[in-house]
Amino acid sequence: MLKYLLAWLPMLAIAIANAALRESQFATRMSELRAHQASTATGILFFGAYIWAVLRLWKPETAGQALAIGMIWLGMTVVFEFLFGHFVMGHSWSRLLADYNLFAGRVWILIPIWLVLAPLIFHRIQN
Repeated sequence: MLKYLLAWLPMLAIAIANAALRESQFATRMSELRAHQASTATGILFFGAYIWAVLRLWKPETAGQALAIGMIWLGMTVVFEFLFGHFVMGHSWSRLLADYNLFAGRVWILIPIWLVLAPLIFHRIQN
């Protein structure tokens, strides 16, 4: 499982690149909410391509292992997002939680859900 833990690290670069795309392209052409939504969609695509490649290189042995990989990636992502966002970026807890409010059109929660499900889905497709 160590290789899958290490495989999470490039996801930070993907997230940063996606945020840069949001700020440089989407935020200049649409409202903040629409930029957030578009960025969530591109994030799902970028993470999906990366996860597909990782699982082609290092195939999980079982569906259960694929789901465990997704759960680990979920945990690492959420912990990083909240700790980095709060203690480094200085965002309030309420601001960090606001991106999970589907009723306000905030769809960020789809990213963590995708990180859990993508390894299982791709494991099944690739086998």
